[in-house]
Amino acid sequence: MGWVGEEPFAAFGLTGVPGTEAFWAGARTPASVPDGDGWVTLFLRRGAEAATLGFESWSEPVPLRRWGATDCWYAQVRMPARLRVTYRFLVGGAAYADPFNPAGAGGGRSVAATPDAPPQPHWPAVGAHDVLPLPRTRLRWASERLGGRRTVRVHAVGGGGPVVLLLDGDDWLHLHPAATAFDSAAASGEMPPVTLVFLPAKDRGAEFGCRPALWEAVRDELLPLVAQSGVPADRDRLVVAGQSLGGLSALYAALEFPGLVSRVACQSPSLWWSPEAADLADPLGGPVGGALAARLRGRPDLSGLRVAFDLGEHETRMLAHCGLVEDLTARAGATVRVSRSASGHDRAGWRHALLRDVAWALA
Repeated sequence: MGWVGEEPFAAFGLTGVPGTEAFWAGARTPASVPDGDGWVTLFLRRGAEAATLGFESWSEPVPLRRWGATDCWYAQVRMPARLRVTYRFLVGGAAYADPFNPAGAGGGRSVAATPDAPPQPHWPAVGAHDVLPLPRTRLRWASERLGGRRTVRVHAVGGGGPVVLLLDGDDWLHLHPAATAFDSAAASGEMPPVTLVFLPAKDRGAEFGCRPALWEAVRDELLPLVAQSGVPADRDRLVVAGQSLGGLSALYAALEFPGLVSRVACQSPSLWWSPEAADLADPLGGPVGGALAARLRGRPDLSGLRVAFDLGEHETRMLAHCGLVEDLTARAGATVRVSRSASGHDRAGWRHALLRDVAWALA
């Protein structure tokens, strides 16, 4: 995937002799230039050790090349049109964010976007050393059904309103500042007042498979705990937002617990999932639409359901699974929204869809 030209830095607007202080003073990467129907993007790293560029669910790792005997390491990566992707530098056994990129995702990841990727206006740039603010309301949930204890954060947006249950809540707390983004969207009038509940997962494979235990625990234990927290929260208009296996679980909850979940926002849901799929050498190679497609073929009455589906444009192998379930859900009477984001299977690409689709689910 690497691409090298005769003048690998000047084409990206960098000046000075590579490796000198003058060069590093003006270094701002990643930087992209057009290349056919896509882009070539330059990544730089300053250091003494060899490094590899690791991407999230999009590309194989790309080794960085060294410029002569300098401390300048670089890679020029061919990227398709409309891509936002999480990446990091792998050095030895450690991973690092890109110090030349102000857009981060937690302490060890950065986010790159091609110039034609749509903006994500409510998500602030978060540097590698920034500490994200945490909601002040913290609930200690000791679940009898699920076992163990977990910390659940609650944040009232615009004074609070319908509960928005964010699955994989720790990612939306510590990697991507969802509370800040929802606050911004509400302040601009793009989001109604809501109450965010950040639900962390202990065992994603066990909890997010199509099993009832998680949703019985949410119904009977977690939501009553939220009601006792003192934060304004309307549990009758619950929205469940999930990604990947979390998106699968959110849609499962709408099918099996319709009295609890009638609004869903799911990004890149793992709709290939079936009880047998995990044992396959290629889990995505099983029956199209997995267990939920089989359930939907029974034509349940989903006339009270609003569900937004989003999938990354570059998740080509997920398309058949998601497309079938999207169609079957609409045929069962649900109000369905379908969109495609400029990403692969990557939380950085799901962020805009999360805000937009939660607002749509509550419209």
